[in-house]
Amino acid sequence: MLGTTLGLTLTSAIAPVTPHLGLGPRTAQAQGVDEATSIRVYRQASPAVVAVEANGGRGSGSIITADGLVLTNAHVVRRSQVVQVRLLDGREFTGDVVGYGDNRLDLAAIRLRGNPTGLPTVSIAPTGSVQVGQLAFAIGSPFGLQGTFTTGIVSRIDRDRNLIQTDAAINPGNSGGPLLNSSGQLIGVNTSIFTTGEQGGSIGIGFAIPTDQVLPFITAVRNGTAATTTNTPPPRQDRQPTAITLNSQVQGRLDNRSNVLPDGSFFNSYIFEGQAGQQIQIDMTSRDVDAYLILVGTDNSDFRLDDDDSGGNLNARIVATLPANGRYTILANSFGPEEEGSYSLRLSTIGGSPSGSTPGSSSGSTGSNGSFVLRRQGRLDTGDQLAPDNTYYDLHQFQGRAGQQVIITLESDEFDTYLAVLDPDRNSLASNNDAHPNTTNSEVVITLPQDGTYTIIVNGLRPNDLGNYLLMVR
Repeated sequence: MLGTTLGLTLTSAIAPVTPHLGLGPRTAQAQGVDEATSIRVYRQASPAVVAVEANGGRGSGSIITADGLVLTNAHVVRRSQVVQVRLLDGREFTGDVVGYGDNRLDLAAIRLRGNPTGLPTVSIAPTGSVQVGQLAFAIGSPFGLQGTFTTGIVSRIDRDRNLIQTDAAINPGNSGGPLLNSSGQLIGVNTSIFTTGEQGGSIGIGFAIPTDQVLPFITAVRNGTAATTTNTPPPRQDRQPTAITLNSQVQGRLDNRSNVLPDGSFFNSYIFEGQAGQQIQIDMTSRDVDAYLILVGTDNSDFRLDDDDSGGNLNARIVATLPANGRYTILANSFGPEEEGSYSLRLSTIGGSPSGSTPGSSSGSTGSNGSFVLRRQGRLDTGDQLAPDNTYYDLHQFQGRAGQQVIITLESDEFDTYLAVLDPDRNSLASNNDAHPNTTNSEVVITLPQDGTYTIIVNGLRPNDLGNYLLMVR
C-alpha cells in the first residue's frame, strides 16, 4: 500500500515539475508552448551556428566566444590547419584550427582571423544537466543547407561510451553543430548517426558529445594545453547494411573498412524484417575481438538493446521480443576502439511468446537468456531528475501492444528500488516497491491495455537511494 501511494504521488507530481516530458494529457495550450519554445531557441542560437568547410568536407560549428572561438568536430576539419567559416548572416571568415580533443575525443576548436568582436555566441549548459526525455534541438548544415533546425528529445544517455542519444534528425553536415536544450544552451556537440548506407540520412538515432567532455576541452584550448594534432577515429565508411534473413549465419570482419562509432570502435551493420511479438536471438562470436552487439529498430528509434558478454567469454548475445512490424538493424561491434578481427553472426527465431515469461526468483533474476523487450543497465545519481519527495529518478520507454503481457523488473544491490509504469497517455498503470518479502528489487506483471509507447520510472524509495541498477522488460 505504501509503494502504491508513493507511486501515485510521484507520477502525478512529475508533470508540473517537468512539463516537457509530457507525463499528462496534452492540450492545445501545451502544443502552443512547445512551438513558442522552438521558435525562441532557433532565434536565440542560430546566429551563432556556423558552416565549416575544410579540404572539400563540410560540417557545422558553434561560436562560443564573442571574439571568434568556434567549437566543432575533429573529423569535420580533417587535420586541416586553415578552414573557412560562414555565419548565418552571410559573413565569412578564415579560421585556424587551434586544438583537438585528446584520446580520440572528436572535438576541435577554430580561432577566426581578423580579431572579430561582438559575435553571437551559444552558451553551454552545466555538466550533468541533461536528462532522458527532455526536449532537444539541433541546428546545422545538413547536406550543405545552412541553418536547418530539427527537434526531438534526448532518447538515451549512453554512460558506457559517454554519448547523448537523440531522435532529433541529424544528417551528414550536422557534425560539429550544437544539440540544444529548451533554454537554447548547448548540451552536446553532434558527432554521428546510425544510418543506412552511403549518403544515408537520419533514422532517428543520432549521437552528441556531452558537456562534461566539452567543457574541459574548451578549458584546455584557452590554456594552450590542447592537443595540436588529432587522433580521432578514422572517418566512417558509410557501408551499406547487409541484408540478413532469420535463422541464418554470416561471417564478417571488423577493420578499417568498417563503419566507425564515435569511440573509435568498428562496426558492420545488418538489416532484417521483423514482426511484432517475434522472439529472436542474435549471437556474435569471435576469437579476435571482444564482441559487442547493438540492436535498434530502424523504423522505431525507441527500441534499442545492446550486450557485451552474455554469450559467454567475450561473445555477445541478445534475446528479444520485437515490439512492432518493420525493419531492424544489427550492429556487429567491438567493446574497445579499433579492435580488428573476424567474427560469426547468427540470427535465430526462438519459440514462445511474451506472455510465456515467468517472474524471477525472490533474489532477482539477472539472466540474459530471457526474452527481452527492453534491457537497460543504468545508474541513479545526483545528476538525475529530482522528484518532489527529493528522490532521484530515470525514465525509460518501450513499445507495447494491446493484450501483450510483460514482466518488468528493476534490480539493484546498492539501493531500495521503486518502479512505476505509465501508459501511452501518461496515466499511472502499475507500481511496486518490493517484488517479494525477501528482496528490495521491484517487479510488476501487467497486460498492456493499448498499443503505444509506455514509460517506466526507475526510482529509489528514499532520497539517498542511489547506485547502479538493471531494468528488464520481458
